[in-house]
Amino acid sequence: MKIARRSLVALGALVLLFGAPSVHAQSPAKRATVIKAARMFDGVSASLIPNAVVIVEGNRIAQAGSGLPIPPTAEVIDLGDATILPGFIDCHVHLTIELSGDWPNQALRQTSADAAIKATRYAQRTLEAGFTTVRDVGGGDFVDVALARAIDAGTIPGPRMFPSGHGIGITGGHGDENGFRPGLLDHGIREGIANGADEVRASIRYQVKYGAKSIKVIATGGVLSEGDEIGAQQMTDDELRAAVDEAHKLGRKIAAHAHGTSGIKAAARAGVDSVEHSSFLDDEAVALLVAKGTFVVPTLLAGYTVEAGAKDGTLPLFAREKALDAAANMRRSFRKAVDGKVRIAFGTDSGVSAHGGNAREFGLMVKNGMSPAGALFAATREAAALLGNGDIGAISAGKLADIVAVPGDPLVDITVTERVTFVMKDGLVVRGAGR
Repeated sequence: MKIARRSLVALGALVLLFGAPSVHAQSPAKRATVIKAARMFDGVSASLIPNAVVIVEGNRIAQAGSGLPIPPTAEVIDLGDATILPGFIDCHVHLTIELSGDWPNQALRQTSADAAIKATRYAQRTLEAGFTTVRDVGGGDFVDVALARAIDAGTIPGPRMFPSGHGIGITGGHGDENGFRPGLLDHGIREGIANGADEVRASIRYQVKYGAKSIKVIATGGVLSEGDEIGAQQMTDDELRAAVDEAHKLGRKIAAHAHGTSGIKAAARAGVDSVEHSSFLDDEAVALLVAKGTFVVPTLLAGYTVEAGAKDGTLPLFAREKALDAAANMRRSFRKAVDGKVRIAFGTDSGVSAHGGNAREFGLMVKNGMSPAGALFAATREAAALLGNGDIGAISAGKLADIVAVPGDPLVDITVTERVTFVMKDGLVVRGAGR
């Protein structure tokens, strides 16, 4: 102990004589990384920028533009005849599930640990497909929250996540476990089953307490739930207003699962930030969504997936008629939303479809009436606006370095988004050259 004290005294004398050592002087500056490609969609302009150069310093974009001078010490990643884009954002995923096997009975046969192990693989697939940020709208047992923490800590690879915990819905509704004997899967506010405005508020507070970064409510029936009508409004107007008030008071954005027309309108009037699916839109609903500035997250990929399952008999009998009805109307409603200038954010409902295939949504959006640039904006600028995150969704100075690249020109062939060749998240290359 005496020797240690003498050493400290000596060190103090040296500091007084010569000054404290400079940490910055001793640590060499990090080299910039430069990404080059034939063209760039920056998430700001609808036109492609030729001879694209993006300069990344740390986890941020320092500069981006056409033909910028390259710092002499930079590491250069030349992607050639490719298009650089902002990292894609999917605003409607379920990273803790994937419909396969006897999925209607998984709640009885599998634990949250099973879901967590599978989710690590689903998260990696999603990231490698170019989706650097996702909003997970219901994980069950807070597996989505744990997954988000593990990704943030660098324990596993995956996209930046906005988890929701449990979706909030009524007893016997789309968010409940239906079709089983009484007493087997009876849930309450902790699991998101709430009846009346007070219980809705309590359930939202519980989700936020345990890590929910966004809130989801179940405004209408659904396709893959037993015993409910897809078009029927489930939560009351009072419950929806209470949910929106509580979520916004706690600083959380709120999404409403809503297929049916009355539920879409009720959710929009209540002030939700986005309506998911929106399968049965009418002109009044479109006008209301525009007036309120409410986003629609259309999930066309899920519609096509359940439609195929209904036709080939792989969906349970209780879901087949609902799937056919929803899918056909979802496409019609999407066109109505595009024509009516509703704000549209990208979402797939992956988990219903296979994780990692998220980019198929781009092609379906274009097939059903959206421009290629509009589809790309939906997964970048518009999705970032819906999430309320100004650090993502564009390639410009100061933004987080979330960058992907695809071969060729996505404004000519939007399906090239399904063949991502390069992914950088938060300044780190996770797929492709320079990894």
